[in-house]
Amino acid sequence: MIQSNASPNMDQRPVEQGADEEERTFEAGLRPKSLEDFVGQEDLKAGLRIFIEAAKTRNEPMEHILLYGNPGLGKTTLAHIIAGETGSKLRITSGPALERVGDLAAILSNLQFGDVLFIDEIHRMNRSIEEVLYPAMEDYALDLVVGKGPSARTLRLGLEKFTIIGATTRLSLLSSPLRDRFGAVHHLNFYNEDEIGKIVNRSAGILNLKTTPSVCATIASRSRRTPRIANRLLKRVRDFAQVKHGGDLNPEIANAALDMLAVDSLGLDATDRTLLETLITKFNGGPVGLSTLAAATQEEMETIEEIYEPFLLQLGFLERTPRGRIATNRAYEHLNIKKNLL
Repeated sequence: MIQSNASPNMDQRPVEQGADEEERTFEAGLRPKSLEDFVGQEDLKAGLRIFIEAAKTRNEPMEHILLYGNPGLGKTTLAHIIAGETGSKLRITSGPALERVGDLAAILSNLQFGDVLFIDEIHRMNRSIEEVLYPAMEDYALDLVVGKGPSARTLRLGLEKFTIIGATTRLSLLSSPLRDRFGAVHHLNFYNEDEIGKIVNRSAGILNLKTTPSVCATIASRSRRTPRIANRLLKRVRDFAQVKHGGDLNPEIANAALDMLAVDSLGLDATDRTLLETLITKFNGGPVGLSTLAAATQEEMETIEEIYEPFLLQLGFLERTPRGRIATNRAYEHLNIKKNLL
């Protein structure tokens, strides 16, 4: 398995986009409470402001909203903000948590007028549960089958008007009938470094951590343009500064902390570099098939394709071709490896 050079007590890659329960609790303390405080995603925010004001003017719940994009970009945060800006109560669940039709029915029947139901990972919802959601979203009604066999009948229960906010990292996995029932679909883009720097500065203020624009820029440059990763790196930098330098923080200390985590100047960690080095040194840069690359690195093909490759493709370090994966000239240059032209 690909090994990381980061500290052995780290339970996850420092640049992992997902988050465990402990980190989500940490994130909640840094979460902006309004669109005004939310940095970036300007086009999305402009649209949401109009939808929110229109709904408040009519004293109606907002249309159902679907948010999609990579993990860590702010989908959950936006759900909290939308509920807060409309003065609504937010209920939170997830696709995998809805195991039975009764689970969803219980949640929907307890929603009050104007409540917001946030369904994370909505693409992982069971299809039978999804079908119960259709009339609820469209007609604010819950269709339940009572009895079995020839005596079975459908009972329709009316629901209070509410708003569903769905979040997904895999829009293509949502069925067309479900996508069509969302009145607004928004894509969250990656942030630029200036925006990430502002997010780091804001988070540092909440953590009572004295910082500088240079420190924020240093962390931002290695954060893969993702707020979750930026906040995680800020937390690790803070710990390093506290233990090694009595809490003092400057660009040199920030760089030393990030170097210790094996996160380089572009946000690649030891796992990313090992994957590229394997492709270059063992297969002369490719092309090589995904299954062969997975065997050489002792990783699952799905892990490479869904976790490691997207950022390398985004940086232009990797190409997917019909013949297999190829390391680009930029990858050679970044790793300081001379290309073998033979």
